[in-house]
Amino acid sequence: MGSRILVLNGPNLNMLGVRQPEVYGDGSYADVVEICTRSARNRGAEAEVRQTNDEAEMLVWIHGLARERDFSAIVINPAAWTHTSVALADALVIPEVPVVEVHISNVHAREGFRQHSYVSPIASAVIAGCGLAGYGYAVDRAVDLAQS
Repeated sequence: MGSRILVLNGPNLNMLGVRQPEVYGDGSYADVVEICTRSARNRGAEAEVRQTNDEAEMLVWIHGLARERDFSAIVINPAAWTHTSVALADALVIPEVPVVEVHISNVHAREGFRQHSYVSPIASAVIAGCGLAGYGYAVDRAVDLAQS
């Protein structure tokens, strides 16, 4: 197996298909997992997909999993932490692997506070507004970055 991609999802993404389907679509979190694992497998890579509503748990995953389990890149949908968490941005540079930021909706066309990201300045790529398909694009880009 080639590259190993860690896919991390922040708060409320476990509620996909229930929370604001007019914004996030009717796909489920299980669909996100399937898209990521399929995209990785199609590229000869492996994806481990996780979600948490606890910022401290997310930081522990970044500190531990990304560094100790030999992941080649991180795909992250930080959700609300995108706009609020300097701690998350600081943690994402620790593993020293490429980071791809992904958002289901086009955050740049939404409320003003959603248009600022603490993660984007450290991300190698940002994908937004492609619905759940954006996860597949993000995993593909992460594999490309890991192999370059």
